[in-house]
Amino acid sequence: MTALVTGGTGFVGSAVVRALLAEGARVRALVRPGSDRQNLTGLDVELAEGDLLYADSLRRAVSGCRSLFHVAADYRLWIPDPERLYAVNVAGTRTLLRVAAEAGVERIVYTSSVAALGLEPHGEPADETTPVRESNLIGHYKRSKYRAERAVDQLIEEGVPAVIVNPSSPIGPRDIRPTPTGRMVLEAAAGRMPAYVDTGLNVVHVDDVAAGHLLARDRGVIGERYILGGENKMLGEILGCVCHLAGRKAPRFRLPHAVVIACAAVAEAGYRVVPPRREPMLTLDSARMAKKRMFFSSARAERVLGYRARPAAEALRDSVEWFAENGYLSPGVSRRGL
Repeated sequence: MTALVTGGTGFVGSAVVRALLAEGARVRALVRPGSDRQNLTGLDVELAEGDLLYADSLRRAVSGCRSLFHVAADYRLWIPDPERLYAVNVAGTRTLLRVAAEAGVERIVYTSSVAALGLEPHGEPADETTPVRESNLIGHYKRSKYRAERAVDQLIEEGVPAVIVNPSSPIGPRDIRPTPTGRMVLEAAAGRMPAYVDTGLNVVHVDDVAAGHLLARDRGVIGERYILGGENKMLGEILGCVCHLAGRKAPRFRLPHAVVIACAAVAEAGYRVVPPRREPMLTLDSARMAKKRMFFSSARAERVLGYRARPAAEALRDSVEWFAENGYLSPGVSRRGL
């Protein structure tokens, strides 16, 4: 039977598509009309045009599917008008899962994010049980994913056969947009990040996240959530590794959080006057997020699903290599660590 993947043209979604194809599954991808489909070029994938905001298109897409991987989301940390973000991430998720259950889909894997989870106050790795309140979440993206999880929880109580996965910060090939984390890697590899802040991330290879989705389908407990993460790393370590791979000097200056927040406030004032053409690197929300170490544990996924993640250095290497090979970096960049 067929597996439907939403967001199949995107970074994580295309990795899930490839993982499904590798196991011999028939794959259908929900794609928006006019979307960039280069991540699916050459793959044996059925395309179903549709949109999370239009229920009829979702009914057509799920017809005849045994499983659903709902990976699609509006992933922007800065957005002038957040209404569409909530419509896609919350209302769209609710509609899709209801339509899928009505169509007889047997297993649903909903891709949430560690952004919807709580953080430990002193930087220890958080897990699926760490307390979280919406009022403590910074930014519309995090709040939208939190609300979407609550919507999925309610649907599970109504009998929808869903499992939730929470990827951390995926890194790797085919980040065509790129994502906010991928853009950070790209800027560092290009030598455009002379300083950093004292924060930390959990870095995971996008292909390990994709493998975790399939494990959640096969071994996950309906109603449970599983963090799909990798290594917890300080930002200075991450940037140092990227710069080594790209033949750059690592940033030496660590900026105080107060300075970063002040700069972000000035920048956002400018965005309101002249809106940027793409999502800006520095916003108040991103500056406030950087005050916390976003460390997580994948112990539950390892124990229950058999999930494993490769070292963060491999994810960073594959990311830099892909950016270099696909014209995101200047031809003269050294790739001594690749």
